[in-house]
Amino acid sequence: MLQCIFLLSDSGEIMLEKQLTGHRVDRSICTWFWDQSLSQGDSFKMQPVIASPTHYLFQVVRAGITFLACTQVEMPPLMGIEFLCRVADVLTDYLGELNEDLVKDNFVIVYELLDEMIDNGFPLTTEPNILREIIAPPNLVSKVLSVVTGNSSNVSDTIPGAIASHVPWRTTDPKYAKNEVNVDLVEEMDAILNRDGHLVKCEIYGEVQVNSHLSGLPDLTLSFTNPSILDDVRFHPCVRFRPWESHQILSFVPPDGQFKLVSYRVRKLKNTPMYVKPQFTSDAGICRVSVLVGIRHDPGKPIDAIDVQFQLPSCVLSADLTSNYGTVNILSSKICSWTIGKMPKDKTPSMSGTLTLETGLQQLHVFPTFQVRFKIMGVVLSGLQVDKLDVKNLPNHPYKGFRALTRAGKFEVRS
Repeated sequence: MLQCIFLLSDSGEIMLEKQLTGHRVDRSICTWFWDQSLSQGDSFKMQPVIASPTHYLFQVVRAGITFLACTQVEMPPLMGIEFLCRVADVLTDYLGELNEDLVKDNFVIVYELLDEMIDNGFPLTTEPNILREIIAPPNLVSKVLSVVTGNSSNVSDTIPGAIASHVPWRTTDPKYAKNEVNVDLVEEMDAILNRDGHLVKCEIYGEVQVNSHLSGLPDLTLSFTNPSILDDVRFHPCVRFRPWESHQILSFVPPDGQFKLVSYRVRKLKNTPMYVKPQFTSDAGICRVSVLVGIRHDPGKPIDAIDVQFQLPSCVLSADLTSNYGTVNILSSKICSWTIGKMPKDKTPSMSGTLTLETGLQQLHVFPTFQVRFKIMGVVLSGLQVDKLDVKNLPNHPYKGFRALTRAGKFEVRS
């Protein structure tokens, strides 16, 4: 049972406080949390569960906002963490994006959402589809009406019928002139390559995202040709667990609209689609830089949105870097950003130049880590393939769409 939720900004300011039970949590817990965060640094922010002298704390950080929940009673830690993740996802869905200014500008809606999402410390309604029937998302019309009428509440006077349904995640009896369902496989590749170009770690975090616009109460079945490669599988509450456990088939009645059906991991991959080869040679206070980018394992589709970034060491006074393809920019924070875009077919992109070291330093002793971003449309690098999607309880055959996308997650190359 959660007793209180705080939303903290980067500066430690309390943007929102929501007391959930009769026992009031003092705000001094936020001061203790922020003092520990400043003294311990990033290692403290990486801890999802923290034991303070008086409370257990759960923290989730999204877009510079810390979602902090407190409890003094025994409870499953994952429940607190998962609920905070749900709160962050719902706010992102309602506000379009998540940042400090949007939270402050829509304080009333944020507070109303928390009122509906949790009751006396226990999660209640966390499905965005149902919440949208209870609380209207913010828009220009509602803001004008609140100013004119003086009524700032967005809460509906009627209770959604789905709350009493056996499928509470679905809007009651939706109707569409054209029935369609789209399935997107979206994967992020996390990889670490050492200075010799050898793969230290490579795994994929993936999601099956579904956008459903189907009338009535449809029943869907989704199967894969190779489901055995999936690990750490997490399901939306609509998925029936027994068909997956026995035959690895996803059987479900979908929510209405966009939702995440399944998330998964694929571990111990042996190839990355591209390579980054940095080389540093220094002498007499000057360091020469050469970086090559190319295709290591052809994914069969164009690699796009390529961007390579690295932090210049503090001992570097100035940098003169150019490339034969794309643009190179050195930001005020000493971050070098090389934007390549789409991988060319007729040349290998390269960046070269010199770094001037501070006086008295002959050679560069601290070498940067390169952060790589890319996007590949139409392919998933895990090899996961959709076998078929069956739709029942509909009078007509709906349109079925399938797409795939792979992008870089935490893709690092050490130099």
